[in-house]
Amino acid sequence: MNYPVWYVPLIGSGWVIGIIAIIHVYISHFAIGGGLFLAMTEHKALKEGRKDWLVKLKGYSKFFLILTGVVGAMTGVAIWFAIGLASPEGTSTLIHNFVFGWAMEWVVFIVELTLAAAYYYTWDRIPEKLHLKIAYLYAGTSYVTLVIINGILTFMLTPGAGWLSVAGTGNEASKFFDAFFNPTYWPSLMLRTLVCMSLAGIYALVFFSRLDGHREGETKVTMIRWAAKWVIPAYILMPFFFAWYLWMVPAAQRELLSFGISTIGAGAFTQVTRMALVTLLTTATVAGVVYFLAFLSPKSFNLGYALAIFFLGFMAMGSTESAREMLRKPYVIGNFMYSNGIRKYQLEGFNENGFMTNSLWVAPGVNGGPADPLKMGQRFFLGQCLPCHTLSGYRGMTRLLRGRDEKSIGNILQMLHEAKETSPYRKYMPPLSGTPEEIRDLQAYLAHLVADPPVETSATTKSTP
Repeated sequence: MNYPVWYVPLIGSGWVIGIIAIIHVYISHFAIGGGLFLAMTEHKALKEGRKDWLVKLKGYSKFFLILTGVVGAMTGVAIWFAIGLASPEGTSTLIHNFVFGWAMEWVVFIVELTLAAAYYYTWDRIPEKLHLKIAYLYAGTSYVTLVIINGILTFMLTPGAGWLSVAGTGNEASKFFDAFFNPTYWPSLMLRTLVCMSLAGIYALVFFSRLDGHREGETKVTMIRWAAKWVIPAYILMPFFFAWYLWMVPAAQRELLSFGISTIGAGAFTQVTRMALVTLLTTATVAGVVYFLAFLSPKSFNLGYALAIFFLGFMAMGSTESAREMLRKPYVIGNFMYSNGIRKYQLEGFNENGFMTNSLWVAPGVNGGPADPLKMGQRFFLGQCLPCHTLSGYRGMTRLLRGRDEKSIGNILQMLHEAKETSPYRKYMPPLSGTPEEIRDLQAYLAHLVADPPVETSATTKSTP
Protein backbone atom coordinates (compact mmCIF):
# COMPACT_ATOMS: atom_id res chain seq x y z
CA MET A 1 0.00 0.00 0.00
CA ASN A 2 2.47 2.59 -1.16
CA TYR A 3 -0.10 4.43 -3.29
CA PRO A 4 -3.40 6.19 -2.49
CA VAL A 5 -6.53 4.12 -2.97
CA TRP A 6 -8.92 5.01 -5.81
CA TYR A 7 -12.37 3.94 -4.77
CA VAL A 8 -15.13 3.90 -7.42
CA PRO A 9 -18.57 3.13 -5.94
CA LEU A 10 -20.91 0.56 -7.44
CA ILE A 11 -18.90 -0.50 -10.52
CA GLY A 12 -15.36 -0.55 -9.13
CA SER A 13 -12.20 0.80 -10.73
CA GLY A 14 -11.77 -2.28 -12.94
CA TRP A 15 -14.91 -1.52 -14.92
CA VAL A 16 -13.85 2.10 -15.37
CA ILE A 17 -10.75 0.76 -17.13
CA GLY A 18 -12.82 -1.82 -18.98
CA ILE A 19 -15.38 0.63 -20.38
CA ILE A 20 -12.74 3.09 -21.56
CA ALA A 21 -10.49 0.33 -22.92
CA ILE A 22 -13.21 -1.40 -24.96
CA ILE A 23 -14.19 1.89 -26.63
CA HIS A 24 -10.54 2.71 -27.29
CA VAL A 25 -9.72 -0.73 -28.68
CA TYR A 26 -12.75 -0.62 -30.98
CA ILE A 27 -11.51 2.66 -32.41
CA SER A 28 -7.75 2.02 -32.34
CA HIS A 29 -8.05 -1.29 -34.19
CA PHE A 30 -10.18 0.46 -36.76
CA ALA A 31 -7.44 3.09 -37.10
CA ILE A 32 -5.00 0.31 -38.01
CA GLY A 33 -7.21 -1.65 -40.35
CA GLY A 34 -8.86 1.49 -41.71
CA GLY A 35 -5.52 2.90 -42.76
CA LEU A 36 -4.90 -0.08 -45.02
CA PHE A 37 -8.51 0.11 -46.22
CA LEU A 38 -8.02 3.74 -47.30
CA ALA A 39 -4.80 2.92 -49.14
CA MET A 40 -6.09 -0.19 -50.92
CA THR A 41 -9.44 1.38 -51.78
CA GLU A 42 -7.77 4.45 -53.27
CA HIS A 43 -5.33 2.18 -55.12
CA LYS A 44 -8.20 0.15 -56.55
CA ALA A 45 -10.13 3.30 -57.53
CA LEU A 46 -7.13 4.81 -59.34
CA LYS A 47 -6.34 1.55 -61.12
CA GLU A 48 -9.92 1.07 -62.33
CA GLY A 49 -10.62 4.75 -62.99
CA ARG A 50 -13.40 4.90 -60.41
CA LYS A 51 -13.76 8.64 -59.85
CA ASP A 52 -17.01 8.04 -57.97
CA TRP A 53 -15.09 5.99 -55.40
CA LEU A 54 -12.51 8.72 -54.90
CA VAL A 55 -15.22 11.29 -54.16
CA LYS A 56 -16.78 9.06 -51.48
CA LEU A 57 -13.41 8.07 -50.11
CA LYS A 58 -12.49 11.71 -49.50
CA GLY A 59 -15.54 12.11 -47.27
CA TYR A 60 -14.75 8.83 -45.56
CA SER A 61 -11.20 10.00 -44.78
CA LYS A 62 -12.60 13.02 -42.90
CA PHE A 63 -14.77 10.72 -40.78
CA PHE A 64 -11.73 8.51 -40.24
CA LEU A 65 -9.49 11.41 -39.13
CA ILE A 66 -11.99 12.81 -36.63
CA LEU A 67 -12.86 9.46 -35.07
CA THR A 68 -9.34 8.04 -34.78
CA GLY A 69 -7.37 11.25 -34.26
CA VAL A 70 -9.71 12.82 -31.71
CA VAL A 71 -11.85 10.20 -29.98
CA GLY A 72 -9.20 7.48 -30.28
CA ALA A 73 -6.47 9.69 -28.86
CA MET A 74 -8.67 10.94 -26.01
CA THR A 75 -9.67 7.44 -24.90
CA GLY A 76 -6.03 6.35 -25.10
CA VAL A 77 -5.02 9.09 -22.67
CA ALA A 78 -8.00 8.20 -20.46
CA ILE A 79 -6.74 4.61 -20.19
CA TRP A 80 -3.42 5.86 -18.82
CA PHE A 81 -5.18 7.91 -16.16
CA ALA A 82 -7.43 5.01 -15.21
CA ILE A 83 -4.79 2.27 -14.98
CA GLY A 84 -2.41 4.58 -13.10
CA LEU A 85 -5.08 5.10 -10.44
CA ALA A 86 -6.57 1.60 -10.37
CA SER A 87 -3.38 -0.47 -10.65
CA PRO A 88 -0.36 1.71 -9.85
CA GLU A 89 1.96 -1.21 -9.10
CA GLY A 90 1.14 -2.96 -12.37
CA THR A 91 1.41 0.27 -14.35
CA SER A 92 4.77 1.03 -12.75
CA THR A 93 6.09 -2.40 -13.76
CA LEU A 94 4.98 -1.92 -17.37
CA ILE A 95 6.57 1.53 -17.56
CA HIS A 96 9.90 0.46 -16.07
CA ASN A 97 10.17 -2.76 -18.03
CA PHE A 98 9.12 -1.32 -21.40
CA VAL A 99 10.32 2.26 -21.14
CA PHE A 100 11.94 2.18 -24.60
CA GLY A 101 8.95 0.33 -26.03
CA TRP A 102 6.63 3.07 -24.80
CA ALA A 103 8.96 5.73 -26.17
CA MET A 104 8.87 4.08 -29.60
CA GLU A 105 5.09 3.74 -29.39
CA TRP A 106 4.57 7.43 -28.67
CA VAL A 107 6.96 8.58 -31.39
CA VAL A 108 5.28 6.33 -33.95
CA PHE A 109 1.88 7.51 -32.76
CA ILE A 110 2.81 11.15 -33.37
CA VAL A 111 3.97 10.26 -36.89
CA GLU A 112 0.75 8.30 -37.42
CA LEU A 113 -1.46 11.27 -36.46
CA THR A 114 0.59 13.59 -38.66
CA LEU A 115 0.23 11.31 -41.67
CA ALA A 116 -3.52 10.90 -41.10
CA ALA A 117 -3.94 14.68 -41.16
CA ALA A 118 -1.66 15.00 -44.18
CA TYR A 119 -3.65 12.36 -46.04
CA TYR A 120 -6.96 14.16 -45.59
CA TYR A 121 -5.75 17.72 -46.17
CA THR A 122 -3.82 16.89 -49.34
CA TRP A 123 -6.77 15.49 -51.29
CA ASP A 124 -6.76 17.08 -54.79
CA ARG A 125 -3.74 19.21 -53.84
CA ILE A 126 -0.85 16.90 -54.68
CA PRO A 127 -0.29 14.29 -57.41
CA GLU A 128 -2.40 11.15 -57.06
CA LYS A 129 0.62 8.83 -56.81
CA LEU A 130 2.13 10.91 -54.01
CA HIS A 131 -1.18 10.97 -52.16
CA LEU A 132 -1.40 7.20 -52.44
CA LYS A 133 2.13 6.87 -51.03
CA ILE A 134 1.04 8.89 -47.99
CA ALA A 135 -1.85 6.48 -47.54
CA TYR A 136 0.39 3.42 -47.57
CA LEU A 137 2.92 5.13 -45.32
CA TYR A 138 0.16 5.86 -42.82
CA ALA A 139 -1.05 2.25 -43.01
CA GLY A 140 2.44 0.91 -42.33
CA THR A 141 3.10 3.34 -39.48
CA SER A 142 -0.26 2.55 -37.91
CA TYR A 143 0.46 -1.18 -38.03
CA VAL A 144 3.77 -0.61 -36.25
CA THR A 145 1.81 0.72 -33.25
CA LEU A 146 0.02 -2.63 -33.07
CA VAL A 147 3.31 -4.53 -33.35
CA ILE A 148 4.61 -2.60 -30.33
CA ILE A 149 1.57 -2.50 -28.08
CA ASN A 150 0.79 -6.17 -28.73
CA GLY A 151 4.07 -7.18 -27.10
CA ILE A 152 3.23 -5.23 -23.96
CA LEU A 153 -0.36 -6.47 -23.72
CA THR A 154 0.54 -10.13 -24.21
CA PHE A 155 3.39 -9.81 -21.69
CA MET A 156 0.80 -9.26 -18.98
CA LEU A 157 -0.65 -12.73 -19.54
CA THR A 158 2.51 -14.63 -20.54
CA PRO A 159 5.69 -12.80 -19.44
CA GLY A 160 7.83 -15.71 -20.57
CA ALA A 161 10.25 -17.91 -18.63
CA GLY A 162 13.25 -15.73 -19.47
CA TRP A 163 11.77 -12.61 -17.92
CA LEU A 164 10.34 -14.45 -14.92
CA SER A 165 13.80 -15.83 -14.17
CA VAL A 166 15.05 -12.31 -13.37
CA ALA A 167 11.77 -10.76 -12.15
CA GLY A 168 12.25 -8.89 -8.90
CA THR A 169 16.05 -8.71 -9.21
CA GLY A 170 16.22 -5.28 -10.80
CA ASN A 171 17.59 -6.77 -14.05
CA GLU A 172 14.25 -7.19 -15.78
CA ALA A 173 15.20 -4.82 -18.60
CA SER A 174 17.95 -7.25 -19.63
CA LYS A 175 15.18 -9.63 -20.75
CA PHE A 176 13.28 -7.02 -22.75
CA PHE A 177 12.95 -9.13 -25.89
CA ASP A 178 12.06 -12.28 -23.92
CA ALA A 179 9.22 -10.33 -22.36
CA PHE A 180 8.20 -8.62 -25.59
CA PHE A 181 8.20 -11.69 -27.87
CA ASN A 182 6.46 -13.80 -25.26
CA PRO A 183 4.58 -17.07 -25.92
CA THR A 184 1.28 -15.44 -26.95
CA TYR A 185 2.82 -12.61 -29.01
CA TRP A 186 2.48 -14.09 -32.51
CA PRO A 187 -1.00 -15.66 -32.22
CA SER A 188 -2.27 -12.47 -30.61
CA LEU A 189 -0.72 -10.33 -33.35
CA MET A 190 -2.33 -12.43 -36.08
CA LEU A 191 -5.68 -12.42 -34.29
CA ARG A 192 -5.61 -8.66 -33.76
CA THR A 193 -4.62 -8.13 -37.39
CA LEU A 194 -7.77 -9.97 -38.46
CA VAL A 195 -9.81 -7.88 -36.03
CA CYS A 196 -8.33 -4.70 -37.55
CA MET A 197 -9.23 -5.85 -41.06
CA SER A 198 -12.78 -6.75 -40.07
CA LEU A 199 -13.34 -3.44 -38.28
CA ALA A 200 -12.15 -1.58 -41.35
CA GLY A 201 -14.94 -3.28 -43.28
CA ILE A 202 -17.55 -2.74 -40.55
CA TYR A 203 -16.90 0.99 -40.25
CA ALA A 204 -16.91 1.28 -44.05
CA LEU A 205 -20.29 -0.46 -44.17
CA VAL A 206 -21.67 2.09 -41.71
CA PHE A 207 -20.38 5.02 -43.77
CA PHE A 208 -21.27 3.76 -47.25
CA SER A 209 -24.69 2.38 -46.23
CA ARG A 210 -25.86 6.00 -46.30
CA LEU A 211 -25.48 6.14 -50.09
CA ASP A 212 -28.72 6.36 -52.05
CA GLY A 213 -29.32 3.03 -53.75
CA HIS A 214 -31.40 4.66 -56.52
CA ARG A 215 -29.29 7.70 -57.42
CA GLU A 216 -25.92 6.06 -56.72
CA GLY A 217 -26.82 2.44 -57.25
CA GLU A 218 -23.65 1.18 -58.94
CA THR A 219 -21.37 3.11 -56.59
CA LYS A 220 -23.19 1.77 -53.52
CA VAL A 221 -23.25 -1.82 -54.77
CA THR A 222 -19.53 -1.92 -55.54
CA MET A 223 -18.42 -0.13 -52.36
CA ILE A 224 -20.65 -2.17 -50.02
CA ARG A 225 -19.41 -5.42 -51.54
CA TRP A 226 -15.81 -4.22 -51.32
CA ALA A 227 -16.29 -3.41 -47.62
CA ALA A 228 -17.98 -6.76 -46.98
CA LYS A 229 -14.94 -8.57 -48.41
CA TRP A 230 -12.89 -7.14 -45.53
CA VAL A 231 -15.23 -8.58 -42.92
CA ILE A 232 -16.24 -12.10 -43.99
CA PRO A 233 -12.79 -13.71 -44.54
CA ALA A 234 -11.46 -12.20 -41.31
CA TYR A 235 -14.32 -13.62 -39.24
CA ILE A 236 -13.92 -17.04 -40.89
CA LEU A 237 -10.20 -17.16 -40.00
CA MET A 238 -10.52 -15.79 -36.44
CA PRO A 239 -11.48 -19.10 -34.74
CA PHE A 240 -8.29 -20.78 -36.00
CA PHE A 241 -6.01 -18.06 -34.66
CA PHE A 242 -8.03 -17.90 -31.45
CA ALA A 243 -7.42 -21.63 -30.96
CA TRP A 244 -3.68 -21.04 -31.52
CA TYR A 245 -3.78 -18.24 -28.96
CA LEU A 246 -5.49 -20.42 -26.35
CA TRP A 247 -2.98 -23.20 -27.02
CA MET A 248 -0.17 -20.83 -25.99
CA VAL A 249 -1.95 -19.63 -22.85
CA PRO A 250 -0.68 -21.34 -19.65
CA ALA A 251 -2.71 -24.37 -18.63
CA ALA A 252 -3.66 -22.79 -15.30
CA GLN A 253 -5.34 -19.90 -17.14
CA ARG A 254 -7.04 -22.19 -19.67
CA GLU A 255 -8.57 -24.05 -16.75
CA LEU A 256 -10.64 -20.96 -16.01
CA LEU A 257 -12.69 -21.72 -19.11
CA SER A 258 -13.44 -25.30 -18.07
CA PHE A 259 -13.93 -24.16 -14.48
CA GLY A 260 -16.50 -21.65 -15.69
CA ILE A 261 -18.38 -24.34 -17.59
CA SER A 262 -18.47 -26.66 -14.58
CA THR A 263 -19.77 -23.88 -12.32
CA ILE A 264 -22.10 -22.19 -14.80
CA GLY A 265 -25.04 -22.77 -12.48
CA ALA A 266 -23.28 -22.01 -9.21
CA GLY A 267 -22.01 -18.60 -10.31
CA ALA A 268 -18.55 -19.09 -8.81
CA PHE A 269 -16.59 -17.61 -11.70
CA THR A 270 -18.50 -17.92 -14.93
CA GLN A 271 -17.55 -14.62 -16.56
CA VAL A 272 -14.73 -16.05 -18.68
CA THR A 273 -16.95 -18.76 -20.13
CA ARG A 274 -19.88 -16.42 -20.65
CA MET A 275 -17.75 -13.85 -22.40
CA ALA A 276 -16.21 -16.55 -24.61
CA LEU A 277 -19.69 -17.76 -25.59
CA VAL A 278 -20.78 -14.18 -26.39
CA THR A 279 -17.69 -13.81 -28.58
CA LEU A 280 -18.48 -16.97 -30.54
CA LEU A 281 -22.14 -16.09 -31.03
CA THR A 282 -21.58 -12.46 -32.04
CA THR A 283 -18.70 -13.17 -34.45
CA ALA A 284 -20.69 -15.89 -36.20
CA THR A 285 -23.71 -13.59 -36.40
CA VAL A 286 -21.66 -10.72 -37.83
CA ALA A 287 -20.21 -12.90 -40.57
CA GLY A 288 -23.63 -14.25 -41.50
CA VAL A 289 -25.39 -10.89 -41.47
CA VAL A 290 -22.67 -9.22 -43.55
CA TYR A 291 -22.82 -11.97 -46.14
CA PHE A 292 -26.60 -12.15 -46.52
CA LEU A 293 -27.53 -8.49 -46.05
CA ALA A 294 -24.47 -6.64 -47.38
CA PHE A 295 -22.71 -8.84 -49.91
CA LEU A 296 -25.78 -10.45 -51.46
CA SER A 297 -28.11 -7.41 -51.24
CA PRO A 298 -25.83 -4.36 -51.33
CA LYS A 299 -28.30 -2.00 -53.01
CA SER A 300 -30.90 -2.35 -50.23
CA PHE A 301 -28.32 -2.37 -47.44
CA ASN A 302 -29.18 0.59 -45.18
CA LEU A 303 -27.83 2.39 -42.14
CA GLY A 304 -30.02 0.38 -39.74
CA TYR A 305 -28.47 -2.89 -40.88
CA ALA A 306 -25.00 -1.35 -40.70
CA LEU A 307 -25.49 -0.07 -37.16
CA ALA A 308 -26.75 -3.49 -36.06
CA ILE A 309 -23.55 -5.03 -37.41
CA PHE A 310 -21.52 -2.26 -35.76
CA PHE A 311 -22.99 -2.96 -32.32
CA LEU A 312 -22.66 -6.72 -32.76
CA GLY A 313 -19.00 -6.13 -33.54
CA PHE A 314 -18.72 -3.96 -30.45
CA MET A 315 -20.19 -6.76 -28.35
CA ALA A 316 -17.75 -9.23 -29.88
CA MET A 317 -14.81 -6.93 -29.15
CA GLY A 318 -15.99 -6.16 -25.62
CA SER A 319 -16.56 -9.79 -24.69
CA THR A 320 -13.23 -10.85 -26.19
CA GLU A 321 -11.25 -8.17 -24.36
CA SER A 322 -13.13 -8.95 -21.14
CA ALA A 323 -12.37 -12.66 -21.44
CA ARG A 324 -8.71 -11.92 -22.21
CA GLU A 325 -8.43 -9.78 -19.08
CA MET A 326 -10.15 -12.40 -16.92
CA LEU A 327 -7.82 -15.13 -18.18
CA ARG A 328 -5.02 -13.42 -16.26
CA LYS A 329 -6.68 -14.08 -12.92
CA PRO A 330 -5.46 -14.17 -10.25
CA TYR A 331 -2.62 -12.09 -11.73
CA VAL A 332 -2.30 -8.72 -13.35
CA ILE A 333 1.11 -9.87 -14.67
CA GLY A 334 1.19 -13.61 -15.13
CA ASN A 335 2.92 -15.64 -12.40
CA PHE A 336 4.54 -12.47 -11.02
CA MET A 337 2.11 -9.85 -9.71
CA TYR A 338 -1.34 -10.57 -8.34
CA SER A 339 -4.39 -8.52 -9.27
CA ASN A 340 -4.11 -6.56 -6.02
CA GLY A 341 -0.58 -5.40 -6.87
CA ILE A 342 1.26 -7.83 -4.55
CA ARG A 343 4.23 -9.63 -6.08
CA LYS A 344 4.58 -13.37 -5.47
CA TYR A 345 7.93 -13.02 -3.76
CA GLN A 346 6.41 -10.57 -1.24
CA LEU A 347 3.91 -13.06 0.19
CA GLU A 348 6.25 -14.73 2.67
CA GLY A 349 7.44 -11.39 4.07
CA PHE A 350 3.90 -10.07 4.43
CA ASN A 351 2.79 -13.23 6.21
CA GLU A 352 5.69 -12.99 8.63
CA ASN A 353 6.01 -9.24 9.20
CA GLY A 354 2.58 -7.97 8.23
CA PHE A 355 1.03 -6.44 5.13
CA MET A 356 0.44 -3.08 6.80
CA THR A 357 3.91 -2.78 8.32
CA ASN A 358 5.42 -0.61 5.62
CA SER A 359 2.24 1.11 4.52
CA LEU A 360 2.39 4.88 4.22
CA TRP A 361 -1.32 5.20 4.95
CA VAL A 362 -1.69 3.50 8.33
CA ALA A 363 -1.78 5.79 11.35
CA PRO A 364 -0.93 4.33 14.78
CA GLY A 365 -3.47 4.24 17.58
CA VAL A 366 -4.40 7.42 19.41
CA ASN A 367 -1.67 8.53 21.84
CA GLY A 368 0.36 5.47 20.98
CA GLY A 369 -2.45 3.12 22.03
CA PRO A 370 -3.64 0.10 20.05
CA ALA A 371 -5.10 0.73 16.63
CA ASP A 372 -8.84 0.35 16.05
CA PRO A 373 -9.38 -3.19 14.60
CA LEU A 374 -12.21 -1.98 12.37
CA LYS A 375 -10.10 0.82 10.89
CA MET A 376 -7.15 -1.52 10.40
CA GLY A 377 -9.46 -4.07 8.81
CA GLN A 378 -10.83 -1.41 6.50
CA ARG A 379 -7.34 -0.42 5.40
CA PHE A 380 -6.45 -4.06 4.85
CA PHE A 381 -9.58 -4.42 2.71
CA LEU A 382 -8.67 -1.35 0.67
CA GLY A 383 -5.17 -2.68 0.07
CA GLN A 384 -5.93 -6.27 -0.90
CA CYS A 385 -9.62 -6.58 -1.82
CA LEU A 386 -10.65 -3.27 -3.37
CA PRO A 387 -8.94 -3.82 -6.76
CA CYS A 388 -11.57 -6.48 -7.57
CA HIS A 389 -14.43 -5.85 -5.13
CA THR A 390 -16.72 -3.02 -4.07
CA LEU A 391 -18.66 -2.66 -0.85
CA SER A 392 -22.17 -3.20 -2.22
CA GLY A 393 -21.90 -2.89 -6.02
CA TYR A 394 -20.05 -5.05 -8.56
CA ARG A 395 -18.68 -8.09 -6.73
CA GLY A 396 -19.94 -6.36 -3.60
CA MET A 397 -18.85 -7.81 -0.28
CA THR A 398 -22.24 -7.27 1.35
CA ARG A 399 -23.88 -9.46 -1.31
CA LEU A 400 -21.15 -12.13 -1.42
CA LEU A 401 -21.08 -12.48 2.37
CA ARG A 402 -24.79 -11.99 3.02
CA GLY A 403 -26.10 -14.28 5.76
CA ARG A 404 -22.64 -15.18 7.10
CA ASP A 405 -21.57 -14.55 10.67
CA GLU A 406 -18.10 -13.51 11.79
CA LYS A 407 -16.93 -17.08 12.29
CA SER A 408 -18.04 -18.12 8.80
CA ILE A 409 -16.28 -15.11 7.32
CA GLY A 410 -13.15 -16.06 9.25
CA ASN A 411 -13.23 -19.54 7.74
CA ILE A 412 -13.34 -18.09 4.22
CA LEU A 413 -10.46 -15.72 4.98
CA GLN A 414 -8.40 -18.58 6.37
CA MET A 415 -9.04 -20.59 3.20
CA LEU A 416 -7.90 -17.62 1.11
CA HIS A 417 -4.84 -17.16 3.30
CA GLU A 418 -3.75 -20.80 3.05
CA ALA A 419 -4.51 -20.93 -0.71
CA LYS A 420 -4.22 -24.70 -0.87
CA GLU A 421 -4.16 -26.52 -4.20
CA THR A 422 -7.63 -27.90 -3.48
CA SER A 423 -9.15 -24.47 -2.87
CA PRO A 424 -11.54 -23.37 -5.67
CA TYR A 425 -10.65 -19.74 -4.94
CA ARG A 426 -7.01 -20.32 -5.85
CA LYS A 427 -7.86 -20.35 -9.56
CA TYR A 428 -9.00 -16.75 -9.65
CA MET A 429 -8.22 -15.00 -6.36
CA PRO A 430 -4.81 -13.96 -4.96
CA PRO A 431 -3.71 -15.49 -1.66
CA LEU A 432 -4.67 -13.35 1.31
CA SER A 433 -1.34 -12.26 2.79
CA GLY A 434 -0.75 -10.86 6.26
CA THR A 435 -0.32 -11.80 9.90
CA PRO A 436 -3.06 -13.60 11.86
CA GLU A 437 -3.83 -10.34 13.68
CA GLU A 438 -4.33 -8.45 10.41
CA ILE A 439 -6.63 -11.15 9.07
CA ARG A 440 -8.67 -11.02 12.30
CA ASP A 441 -9.01 -7.25 11.81
CA LEU A 442 -10.27 -7.86 8.27
CA GLN A 443 -12.65 -10.49 9.61
CA ALA A 444 -14.06 -8.01 12.11
CA TYR A 445 -14.41 -5.29 9.47
CA LEU A 446 -16.23 -7.56 6.98
CA ALA A 447 -18.56 -8.86 9.70
CA HIS A 448 -19.35 -5.26 10.65
CA LEU A 449 -19.89 -4.45 6.96
CA VAL A 450 -22.39 -7.28 6.52
CA ALA A 451 -24.23 -6.41 9.74
CA ASP A 452 -24.47 -2.72 8.79
CA PRO A 453 -24.23 -2.55 4.98
CA PRO A 454 -23.45 0.87 3.47
CA VAL A 455 -25.81 2.63 1.09
CA GLU A 456 -23.79 3.54 -1.99
CA THR A 457 -24.63 5.89 -4.83
CA SER A 458 -22.62 7.07 -7.78
CA ALA A 459 -21.92 10.26 -5.85
CA THR A 460 -20.41 8.45 -2.88
CA THR A 461 -16.88 9.57 -2.03
CA LYS A 462 -14.23 8.00 0.11
CA SER A 463 -11.26 9.65 1.65
CA THR A 464 -7.83 8.20 1.03
CA PRO A 465 -6.95 5.79 3.87
